[in-house]
Amino acid sequence: MEATSHNKNMPAASGPAKSKPYLKTLIFGAISISAYVLLFNNEQLVTDTYTMGGWHWVFPVGTVFFFSFSHGAFASNLLSVLGLEAKKK
Repeated sequence: MEATSHNKNMPAASGPAKSKPYLKTLIFGAISISAYVLLFNNEQLVTDTYTMGGWHWVFPVGTVFFFSFSHGAFASNLLSVLGLEAKKK
């Protein structure tokens, strides 16, 4: 006979509660919105600069990485704040 008081039907404790990333969500949201505003308010400069050819291919590639990171970080933190997390296996 087992001498434990665990109920087999109760879920195991998941450890300390994680705080929600409210500040990160606001910061990355502000960065993302600001980047889109700057991009669309300067579309002629962006078009002229990004179509120069040669080594200027670095500008659109860098921009894509920046937007991907900032928007992805915002979306990830927003989903965490909303309580939507991936299932743990």
